[in-house]
Amino acid sequence: MKFKGIIFDLDGTLVNSLEDISDAMNTVLTNLNYPTHTYDTYQYFIGSGLRNLVSKALPVTNNSDEQIEICFECMINEYREICTLKTKPYDGIVELLKNLTSQNIKMAVFSNKADELTKKIASEIFPNHFDMAVGLSTEELKKPNPFEALEISKKWNLTTEEILFVGDSDIDMQTANNANMFAVGVSWGYRTEQELKNSGAKLVINNALELIEIL
Repeated sequence: MKFKGIIFDLDGTLVNSLEDISDAMNTVLTNLNYPTHTYDTYQYFIGSGLRNLVSKALPVTNNSDEQIEICFECMINEYREICTLKTKPYDGIVELLKNLTSQNIKMAVFSNKADELTKKIASEIFPNHFDMAVGLSTEELKKPNPFEALEISKKWNLTTEEILFVGDSDIDMQTANNANMFAVGVSWGYRTEQELKNSGAKLVINNALELIEIL
């Protein structure tokens, strides 16, 4: 089977956005006189959407639905202003995307980050590489729900077996398998190689350019 398309996760896969996300949330926590968290801690908060991250970052004693919603809006406002300040592509990603573009491989981004921010980061950091960038528009469509991945395959007019799904988290591997796509984990992101394999990764790569060998 020749793979003709690749769906990439964003945070922890294409870009290291840990510091911008953490800084934005810590600003919200500081303004409320709540304890802040280290980058290492935030590493395990990322992956299930920013609303979920807000819930995990708030103190247990101040974690009502109302408080989460208020802080989520504040966090989004902070993050929107700095979301490309420290965020950078991982080593080899730009070279990889240029190579794939030259081969006419279809590429898309599918993230649990808010749709507006997913599109902003993908277009600003990786202009002219992706056919589409899809973020979270409603909680019901959050990964590991494969709906958006399947919609991408339809727009490409490709079978799911012709698509690689590349990500750094257990949620990405679950999404890939739920969509019947080939699950590729990346070891440079926010989870360990063993976590990826346990979550259904068919292959784990340690360097971005290894993806070219798979193709």
